[in-house]
Amino acid sequence: MDAYEEKKKLLLEMIAYATVDGQLSKKGYDFLFLIANELNFEKGGFIDLLSQKLPKLSDNMKLNRIKQFYKLVVFFQNDGILYKQDPDLIVHIAISMGLDTDAIRYLIKKVKNAPNTVISDEVLWDIFNEESQY
Repeated sequence: MDAYEEKKKLLLEMIAYATVDGQLSKKGYDFLFLIANELNFEKGGFIDLLSQKLPKLSDNMKLNRIKQFYKLVVFFQNDGILYKQDPDLIVHIAISMGLDTDAIRYLIKKVKNAPNTVISDEVLWDIFNEESQY
Protein backbone atom coordinates (compact mmCIF):
# COMPACT_ATOMS: atom_id res chain seq x y z
CA MET A 1 0.00 0.00 0.00
CA ASP A 2 1.41 3.41 -0.92
CA ALA A 3 1.79 6.35 1.44
CA TYR A 4 -1.37 8.10 0.20
CA GLU A 5 -3.49 5.01 0.85
CA GLU A 6 -1.95 4.60 4.31
CA LYS A 7 -2.72 8.23 5.13
CA LYS A 8 -6.25 7.84 3.79
CA LYS A 9 -6.80 4.71 5.89
CA LEU A 10 -5.43 6.48 8.97
CA LEU A 11 -7.73 9.46 8.46
CA LEU A 12 -10.78 7.24 7.88
CA GLU A 13 -10.08 5.39 11.12
CA MET A 14 -9.63 8.67 12.99
CA ILE A 15 -12.92 9.93 11.55
CA ALA A 16 -14.59 6.71 12.72
CA TYR A 17 -13.23 7.24 16.26
CA ALA A 18 -14.43 10.85 16.32
CA THR A 19 -17.90 10.11 14.94
CA VAL A 20 -20.51 9.64 17.67
CA ASP A 21 -24.04 8.53 16.75
CA GLY A 22 -23.32 9.26 13.10
CA GLN A 23 -22.25 12.85 13.83
CA LEU A 24 -18.86 14.53 13.78
CA SER A 25 -18.71 17.52 16.12
CA LYS A 26 -17.34 20.86 14.94
CA LYS A 27 -14.37 20.42 17.29
CA GLY A 28 -13.76 16.91 15.90
CA TYR A 29 -14.03 18.18 12.33
CA ASP A 30 -11.57 21.03 13.00
CA PHE A 31 -9.13 18.66 14.69
CA LEU A 32 -9.28 16.09 11.86
CA PHE A 33 -9.02 18.83 9.24
CA LEU A 34 -5.80 20.00 10.93
CA ILE A 35 -4.41 16.47 10.74
CA ALA A 36 -5.54 16.13 7.11
CA ASN A 37 -3.69 19.35 6.25
CA GLU A 38 -0.52 18.09 7.94
CA LEU A 39 -0.83 14.89 5.87
CA ASN A 40 -1.15 17.03 2.69
CA PHE A 41 -4.82 16.34 1.95
CA GLU A 42 -6.66 19.06 0.06
CA LYS A 43 -9.91 20.30 1.63
CA GLY A 44 -11.94 18.55 -1.07
CA GLY A 45 -10.10 15.29 -0.47
CA PHE A 46 -10.80 15.51 3.25
CA ILE A 47 -14.48 16.29 2.66
CA ASP A 48 -14.68 13.27 0.31
CA LEU A 49 -13.37 11.08 3.13
CA LEU A 50 -16.22 12.24 5.36
CA SER A 51 -18.75 10.75 2.94
CA GLN A 52 -17.01 7.38 2.61
CA LYS A 53 -17.96 4.26 4.51
CA LEU A 54 -16.07 4.29 7.79
CA PRO A 55 -14.10 1.24 8.93
CA LYS A 56 -15.47 -0.90 11.74
CA LEU A 57 -13.67 -0.26 15.01
CA SER A 58 -12.57 -3.12 17.20
CA ASP A 59 -13.36 -3.47 20.88
CA ASN A 60 -9.99 -2.43 22.30
CA MET A 61 -10.34 1.32 21.81
CA LYS A 62 -7.33 2.38 23.91
CA LEU A 63 -4.90 0.14 22.04
CA ASN A 64 -6.38 1.33 18.75
CA ARG A 65 -5.90 4.98 19.73
CA ILE A 66 -2.31 4.20 20.68
CA LYS A 67 -1.70 2.43 17.36
CA GLN A 68 -3.25 5.32 15.39
CA PHE A 69 -1.09 7.79 17.26
CA TYR A 70 2.00 5.67 16.56
CA LYS A 71 1.16 5.63 12.84
CA LEU A 72 0.81 9.40 12.92
CA VAL A 73 4.23 9.78 14.58
CA VAL A 74 5.74 7.52 11.92
CA PHE A 75 4.13 9.61 9.14
CA PHE A 76 5.56 12.80 10.61
CA GLN A 77 8.99 11.15 10.77
CA ASN A 78 8.59 9.42 7.37
CA ASP A 79 10.90 11.78 5.49
CA GLY A 80 13.56 11.55 8.21
CA ILE A 81 12.98 15.15 9.22
CA LEU A 82 11.10 16.17 12.32
CA TYR A 83 10.44 19.90 11.95
CA LYS A 84 10.67 22.24 14.93
CA GLN A 85 6.88 22.58 15.29
CA ASP A 86 6.11 18.88 14.72
CA PRO A 87 6.71 17.58 18.27
CA ASP A 88 4.38 20.23 19.74
CA LEU A 89 1.70 19.45 17.16
CA ILE A 90 2.09 15.70 17.73
CA VAL A 91 1.77 16.15 21.51
CA HIS A 92 -1.31 18.34 21.05
CA ILE A 93 -2.91 15.70 18.82
CA ALA A 94 -2.11 12.91 21.29
CA ILE A 95 -3.53 14.86 24.22
CA SER A 96 -6.70 15.37 22.17
CA MET A 97 -6.76 11.58 21.74
CA GLY A 98 -6.60 11.16 25.52
CA LEU A 99 -3.05 9.78 25.67
CA ASP A 100 -0.50 10.30 28.46
CA THR A 101 2.00 13.11 27.81
CA ASP A 102 5.03 11.32 29.30
CA ALA A 103 4.33 8.23 27.19
CA ILE A 104 3.83 10.46 24.13
CA ARG A 105 7.23 12.07 24.52
CA TYR A 106 8.89 8.71 25.16
CA LEU A 107 7.35 7.24 21.99
CA ILE A 108 8.38 10.27 19.90
CA LYS A 109 11.96 9.92 21.16
CA LYS A 110 11.92 6.16 20.48
CA VAL A 111 10.72 6.67 16.88
CA LYS A 112 13.18 9.51 16.31
CA ASN A 113 16.13 7.42 17.57
CA ALA A 114 15.20 4.33 15.54
CA PRO A 115 13.04 5.51 12.61
CA ASN A 116 13.19 2.22 10.69
CA THR A 117 12.17 0.04 13.63
CA VAL A 118 8.59 -1.23 13.88
CA ILE A 119 7.22 -1.12 17.41
CA SER A 120 4.95 -4.03 18.27
CA ASP A 121 1.47 -3.66 19.77
CA GLU A 122 2.74 -5.19 23.02
CA VAL A 123 5.53 -2.62 23.36
CA LEU A 124 3.15 0.22 22.48
CA TRP A 125 0.74 -1.05 25.14
CA ASP A 126 3.55 -1.22 27.70
CA ILE A 127 4.64 2.35 26.91
CA PHE A 128 1.12 3.71 27.48
CA ASN A 129 0.15 1.38 30.32
CA GLU A 130 -0.25 3.47 33.46
CA GLU A 131 1.79 1.06 35.58
CA SER A 132 4.64 1.01 33.07
CA GLN A 133 7.84 2.78 34.00
CA TYR A 134 9.17 2.60 30.40
